[in-house]
Amino acid sequence: MSETSLSEAFERAQPQPVASKSRVALLKRLADVVSLPGSRVNAFERAVTADLLVDMLREAAPEERRRVARRLAGLSELPASLVRVLLRDQLDVADVLLKECPFISDSDLMDCARHTNENHRYLIAQRRGVSEVLSETLIEFEEPKVIEALLRNDTSRLSNAAIEAVVGLTRFASGLAPALLKRPELRPSHAYVLFWWAERDVRRTILQRFAVSREILQYAAGDVFPIAASEGWQDPLTRKALQFIERRQRNRAAIEKSPYDSLEAAVTDAQYGLTPEIADEISYLCGLKPMIGAKIFADPGGEPLAVLCKSTGLPKPALRALWRGLRRPETGSDGSPDPHFAYVLTVYDMIAVDPAQTVLKYWNWSLSSALTPALIRSISEGEEVETDEYSVAQRSALLALHHELSRSA
Repeated sequence: MSETSLSEAFERAQPQPVASKSRVALLKRLADVVSLPGSRVNAFERAVTADLLVDMLREAAPEERRRVARRLAGLSELPASLVRVLLRDQLDVADVLLKECPFISDSDLMDCARHTNENHRYLIAQRRGVSEVLSETLIEFEEPKVIEALLRNDTSRLSNAAIEAVVGLTRFASGLAPALLKRPELRPSHAYVLFWWAERDVRRTILQRFAVSREILQYAAGDVFPIAASEGWQDPLTRKALQFIERRQRNRAAIEKSPYDSLEAAVTDAQYGLTPEIADEISYLCGLKPMIGAKIFADPGGEPLAVLCKSTGLPKPALRALWRGLRRPETGSDGSPDPHFAYVLTVYDMIAVDPAQTVLKYWNWSLSSALTPALIRSISEGEEVETDEYSVAQRSALLALHHELSRSA
């Protein structure tokens, strides 16, 4: 039997001026039979009755359909064909089931989500115990109202794929970010990517909550450093991971090839104008890929610049020099401190060295070395990317650099 939307079927049906008493009575009796416990009616009898009830409801008035929906809302055993038709009905018919019936299966709720509209999905997002697979279905429609309700639902569960999808959506729906930051499923890898397009308050929260220390990693891997050194750092995976773990941020080897005696000397020169060449040199001296350095210097918020200076041991005067080299105002027209720069200095004071290094190293690790040729090709050509095929770092690169790579392709 077809499961066409009841509201559509009702519009096609011949108008019924007044429902007959016999129809009202029969609908009630059929609903009563469907509602009987398993000890009173077997599965086949229930299924046949449900099919008959579905057929009658297609041409029933909305009030009659609402009455049946209310009757079914308290049942633990719901005939699938009947439930699906009622869930696809107009909202004032389906809402009682969506709000009050806890026994609807994920399959039926997913069917409802895919064949109705945003208002239905909004009610589904507020249901208690929304599962991971149902959350993914709701997020597919990219409706901020629905997604925010899902994020604020303390009983919902979100998969890693769902969290990543929402992180990507925050680029265009920034209002989702505050609710997303409160989700227990959100990991530092997600937060560090979200940071790049987040608003000021969200960025500050990320740096306060997710800029974690690597002390336990440094302790656990302390004996691996001399082993890797004795092997000449030949294993690229080990080398990359240890670069993330190590306490040192500056690249000592880069000094030998640099025209500057130190990172401080390069920063001093930068205050007269941060050219691309100086920016690249500072990036190398800070242990960063030039692409990441360029992203930090070009960021209009300035927080990444504070993270860069704190993680490399540069003092506040160095931060001021870089700010001046970027031709950004340090003071207002009346000589008072520029509020934007004052905020960046606050961020510098707020974050400790080790957490700042964690953030900076993660950006460098995930947004540069993680970009394989296949990933770049997939992003640039607009292909659908199966994110499960990539590492956490690669998925972070996919999210954070999608816009930049697509624009340059």
